[in-house]
Amino acid sequence: MQSADIISLNIWQIVISLCNLTILFFIIKKLLFKPVKKLLAEREALANAEYDKAAAARAEAEKSRGEWDEKMKTADAEADRIVKNASDNAKLLSERIENDAKEKAEHILTSAREGAELEYKKASDSLRSQIADVSASIAEKVIGRQIDEKIHHELIDSFLDGIGDSNE
Repeated sequence: MQSADIISLNIWQIVISLCNLTILFFIIKKLLFKPVKKLLAEREALANAEYDKAAAARAEAEKSRGEWDEKMKTADAEADRIVKNASDNAKLLSERIENDAKEKAEHILTSAREGAELEYKKASDSLRSQIADVSASIAEKVIGRQIDEKIHHELIDSFLDGIGDSNE
């Protein structure tokens, strides 16, 4: 019957083992479980704080992005306005320069016409004077006496005026 001792159950040993197990459980719970639980709670709080900071940073970034987008739209509108103003100013300046050039050209043409008319009158008067002198010389030679120069010029001028009127 030796084999019965090996398999036999001793209640006192089971009760003492259970007591030892319970005491060991409370000691481990007191010494290990609470500090580990406290450490895990602290780490969870740190992780939650980091998540909160990240969410706040993300919200701030979204807000900044919205402001930046708004500023970009404003800047684009401002740039379009500046380009339009510059284009309008360039167009006005171009028109002003063109009008000034036209006025100067007209002034130059008017001055040239007046100068040409003056030169024409000078040339015409000079030619009349020369014709009068030549015709007076010819008339003197043909008639053989001297004609009064004033009368001779009046005759030639009236003759030339008659020719000039018929040509116009």
